[in-house]
This record gives sequence, C-alpha cells and structure tokens, in this order.
Amino acid sequence: MLRILVSAGEASGDYYAAELVRKLRCRRPDIDFFGCAGPHLREAGARPIIRSEDLSVVGIVEVIGHLPRIWQRYRRLVRAAAREKPDLAILTDSPDFHFRVARKLKGLGVPVMYLIAPQVWAWRKGRVKTMRRVIDRLLCIFPFEEAFFREHGVPVTYLGHPLATRVCPALTREEFFRKHNLDPDRPLVAVLPGSRRGEALRHLPELMRAAIILAKDRPLSFVLPASPTCGAEFFRGPLAGSPIQPIEGEAWDAMAHCDVALAASGTVTVEAALLGAPMVTFYRVTPLSWAIGKLLVRVPFYSMVNLIAGKQVVPELMQGAMTGERIAAEASRLLDSAEERGKMKEALARVAAQLIPQGRPDAIGRAADEVERMLEVLP
Repeated sequence: MLRILVSAGEASGDYYAAELVRKLRCRRPDIDFFGCAGPHLREAGARPIIRSEDLSVVGIVEVIGHLPRIWQRYRRLVRAAAREKPDLAILTDSPDFHFRVARKLKGLGVPVMYLIAPQVWAWRKGRVKTMRRVIDRLLCIFPFEEAFFREHGVPVTYLGHPLATRVCPALTREEFFRKHNLDPDRPLVAVLPGSRRGEALRHLPELMRAAIILAKDRPLSFVLPASPTCGAEFFRGPLAGSPIQPIEGEAWDAMAHCDVALAASGTVTVEAALLGAPMVTFYRVTPLSWAIGKLLVRVPFYSMVNLIAGKQVVPELMQGAMTGERIAAEASRLLDSAEERGKMKEALARVAAQLIPQGRPDAIGRAADEVERMLEVLP
C-alpha cells in the first residue's frame, strides 16, 4: 500500500488538499493518507496525526504566544513520518511550519510536493533557496508565480486556480432575496470581514460604521455570510443595532447577487472576482505586525485581484486607511454609478480568465496528474 503524508495548516489549504485527496482516491484507492488534517481532509479520509486548526494563527506578533503548541505539533508530525515512512508528502500553506517539516522529510528520503506556492515573491524572498533544496515539485495557482519560481530554479507547474471553475451561486437572486427576507428593490451590500474570529472582530467596528453611513443616504440591505469557523451566532451580539444581517454561510450567493462587496483581502477577493462582484477590499492587523510587515513586504498591491491584473482594479484600504468613512466613500462611488460598477466587472472578468489555463480548467485534476507522475518514478 502506498502512503502519502498530507499536511494543511489553513482552512483554504485544507479544502484544496482534501479535493486532491478525493481525486487521487478515485484513481488510486490503495493510497493511505495521513498527516496534519483539518475538517475537510478528515472528511476526505485522511488520518489526522495532528489537526490543522491547531496551527491557524494570523499575524507576525500574534503567532508568538502559540509557538509552544505549534512546536509540539510539529514534533508529533515528524515522528509519525519517521515511523510510517510515506512514499510522498504533499504540503500546503503555512510555509514557516511546512518548510521545517520538508527539511525533515528530505532527510528521511521522502519526496516533497508543495501544493499552492507560498508568497515568497511578496516577502522573505530568501526562502526561495530553501524551496530549491526541500521541494521536488511546486504547484502554483496564480499565473505570475510560474515565471518567478522558474527564474529562481524551483521546479514548478501552474495549475490555474482550483476555484476558477467551481465558484457559483446555489440560488437565483430571487430565491436568495426571498430566503433572507431582503427587499428586491434595495441594492445589496455583502459584508465579508474574514473567515477567522480574530480578524473578523478587528474589522467589524469600521464595517459597521461604514454600513451606518451608507444607509443614511439610500435604502440598502446588508448581509454578512458567516464562515464555518465563526458561525452566524458569533456575529449577532457584535452586530446588535447595526443594519448588517448575519446569515449562515452562503458567501458565494451573497457575492453573486450583491451590488457591492466589502471584502477582507484574501481568498474571498478572488472568489468575488470570479463571481463578478464589484468590491472594496481592506485589511487590518495589530500595529506592531503592520510595522514589521511594512519592512518585509515588497509588493505593488496587497489584494490578489490587483496583483493578478498588474494594476489597481479594486480599491485597497489597508490598516489606518481602513476606516468606516473611507469604506463608505468607495462603496458609494460604486453604488451610485452603474458605469463604475460595469468597468470594474469587466476588469474582474479579465482577472478571472487568467485563472484558467488554456485547455485544462481542472486545477485539482492537474495536481493529481503531477502526483501520479511523481509516484511513477519512485524507486
């Protein structure tokens, strides 16, 4: 029986890795998957040596208090690899954790595939040297990454984005509005504060202020589709007295049918682009994390949508610029002008088109092909 160690440290990585496990299980039912598994990987049948929920921390400073727990989980995973001797390892996201795991795996003679390239092109580019040493095949999901890693000597394959052919609403606009008792004559604003509780709480005060400002000038509806890690109930107290209505999940429906989305910078902005939702992006971390990040990060834009486009397509309100007043002003510009919304939708459609490589839209299928190629050359 073949054994593959699979490890994901974040919610999005857990989702993509689980999709890959399912695809491989269909092709090779004899593979035994084990490792660092979140809820999606566990549901897909991966044996959890550790849980990815125990590694999920955001922010340079915020991670410090969690280091003892992360170190303990790291040691447990490495011991399991030494004991079970996997034929291949598939690692995704959490590069600080996984680069250390990869070094140990290489020492054990285990080939390493890295699913979804870490953003070393944005900061800490010196880590590329580590990647050359410890990664046998890197799989990237954004078009500009392939040339970067190839130039730096990392074996790389561009998959396209796994969400590019999957993101779609489950309900029509009429069904969605009826389900949530929304006035069909009122424009809809989707509020997306982030999938983790900590980041959502950092963003909520200014988003609530923006909603109040926007609602003064025009009749609007606001929905906040809560992520599984938060849940709608988590937001009911903080949103009391606000015009924002929390709902359970349904983010794709909310974005597909909204007039404007207020989206925390991250994967959700890519989803919004794929759904054609005009948006205002934002993000805020602790002041110390921001100060350190400013010294380390070297990118022309913070939003992935703008990075893919190579120009500013959506407004970015980061850290101190993320105020209720600024959010409301940018959202008003879009709500008040069908022409502005149309221009942004056209630009977002061009971004979405870049996320599907010509001739093969199934990114996870391409990843499974790469895994099988690596398994074929095993001694």
